[in-house]
Amino acid sequence: MNGSIVHERGSTGKLATRNWQLIAQSRNPAILIRMKPLLLLLTLTLTASAQTPTPNPLAPLDFLLGTWIAQTDAPAGTSGGQIVGTYTFSRDLAGHALQRTGTVATCKGPQDFDCNHHDQLTIFPDPNHPATLLALYLDNEGHVIDYTLTLPDPHTVVFNSQGPAAAPKFRLTYHLEGSGPKAVMTGKFQGTAPGSDDFHSYLEWSGTRQ
Repeated sequence: MNGSIVHERGSTGKLATRNWQLIAQSRNPAILIRMKPLLLLLTLTLTASAQTPTPNPLAPLDFLLGTWIAQTDAPAGTSGGQIVGTYTFSRDLAGHALQRTGTVATCKGPQDFDCNHHDQLTIFPDPNHPATLLALYLDNEGHVIDYTLTLPDPHTVVFNSQGPAAAPKFRLTYHLEGSGPKAVMTGKFQGTAPGSDDFHSYLEWSGTRQ
């Protein structure tokens, strides 16, 4: 695509050059008067086209950027985990990806709850359809989840897991409430059994920006 654009611009530039050469060689003032506005318009159009920035597909997720406090609401989730920590969304790979990293300050939970849990979430545009956002989740327990993202409104993003029908489904949601320093980011990680659309929260959390 980029090669095609460069080729077209180059061809148009050569055409403009040839036209100016014809005008310079012409002894008919009427041709010069008629051609000048046309070529001026062509030059301005090419300049404006070259200066038009390409929209960043990740821009709708800018409301996530920053470091957020996360305090879980134990009764709201089935994990029983009580966690206080922070997580950060930041641009990575020269702005082509969005990375989430986190740290835990305190953690308590049932015996089967992993307080040493560590994960990584990377968001990126689909290479074949840049308007579609994807995400890859990896953690220290060996879990791998592929997500497709939807944005039901400018302050909400929903990660829906992709996989075979026989596999469990997962859903991760972030929602920004309010604005300014008092804005609160809420989040919840939910799951459902294979073949069911009845999602239940495993963890829910909220907190302000640090």
